[in-house]
Amino acid sequence: MNLLLGLVLVVFAATVTIASMLLARRRAPEGSRFSDGDRASGVFGVVATGFSVLLGFIIFLAFQSYDESRAGAEAEATIVAQQVQTAQFLTDESAQAPTGELTCYARSVAGAEWDALEEGELGDKINPWGVKMYQTIALVDPRTFTEQSAYDRWMSQTADREQARTDRVHGAEGIIPVPLWLVLFAISGVMFAYMLFFADRAERAVTQAFAD
Repeated sequence: MNLLLGLVLVVFAATVTIASMLLARRRAPEGSRFSDGDRASGVFGVVATGFSVLLGFIIFLAFQSYDESRAGAEAEATIVAQQVQTAQFLTDESAQAPTGELTCYARSVAGAEWDALEEGELGDKINPWGVKMYQTIALVDPRTFTEQSAYDRWMSQTADREQARTDRVHGAEGIIPVPLWLVLFAISGVMFAYMLFFADRAERAVTQAFAD
């Protein structure tokens, strides 16, 4: 759906640009409104270069954000599986509850939390099953060396899992600041207005449209 929406926006933007150029061409003088086309092209090239650099930077941030989210999701899934194994080294009574809660945590991430993240409604909300697991493990009293080692390992894996979840959530939300988008749209508006001054009534409509 996002790919289709992006394609529709690209086609719409191109259509508006071409239509605006053809409308400006009707009242434009022959040879465009610039008396020195080379100088005007140089200025337009500088503005277009700035736009390209800024757009490239935004694309880089978007891919970096996507990669962080993907890596966080993979790490979180791996750590959850490892915690299930770690829980088995606790006492039989203590292992049952954390194992079941880890299963519920995984289902919550793949279900309700994923849907909320896709709709942009998750924000900084914590996973309720993460809180439940903390309350459960706080009641565990490890006695043997194996249980104590498993308990310490569990706490370390919990910290790693929470960090992986943070990377997944924040990476999916994106890190591109609003001022950067405003600057990009401002430069786009300048380029669009500047482009209309290149309208030339002497050029054929098809040539003018493809030149855009």
